[in-house]
Amino acid sequence: MTDVLIIEDDDELRELVGDFLEADGLKTAGAASAEEGLEFLKEKAVRIIILDLMLPGADGFTACSIIRENKDIPIIMMSARDDDESKLTAYKLGADDFITKPVSVAVLTAKVKALLHRSGNGNVSGEQLSCGSISIDTAKRQVYKNGESCDIRGKLYDLLLFMMKNCGRLLLKDELYDAVWGDAFVEPSTLNVHIRWLRERIEDDVNDPRIIKTVWRKGYIFGDVD
Repeated sequence: MTDVLIIEDDDELRELVGDFLEADGLKTAGAASAEEGLEFLKEKAVRIIILDLMLPGADGFTACSIIRENKDIPIIMMSARDDDESKLTAYKLGADDFITKPVSVAVLTAKVKALLHRSGNGNVSGEQLSCGSISIDTAKRQVYKNGESCDIRGKLYDLLLFMMKNCGRLLLKDELYDAVWGDAFVEPSTLNVHIRWLRERIEDDVNDPRIIKTVWRKGYIFGDVD
């Protein structure tokens, strides 16, 4: 199995990142375009993907969307863009993290290792969880509301899974950051954004949330309110 697939059209950067990760004991593979990377994923198993945004042919947003249609592999997106819109689009399409160029290879490696650790510990084969109207089949990493499938993947799934395992308990923001993102370097607004997106998928009314309740200045409580 390949630990890290690096989809990056800059040959020098792709090789530099690959060399750095392999020196840290990880097996890597490279692709110079989204199309090449997607073909690789059809044939080979991959644990994590580093995906550049600006690519020849299909861009990183398109590739991320296609990958998320069928796979729940952690994705780190890289880009020279540093605007909030690009970051939010990446997260909404299913990226787990976003790093801006010029890339610090040391920081990128830390993000890769943190995601590998989290994804490796996140799968509990055969476990069924339920809290109110929401249930999870962890073997399939599939979420249901009132028996209907919900499209929740990547970090949204990891966040929901942790909240489900702690249904009814106040979860502090720092606890959620640590459980879902670990020691990865993320934007301060990341948790709030992911909570909003979860609510859009599972709440009947996002303006009056009944499943994920906010405890002002502390955190959140997961659990249906009668």
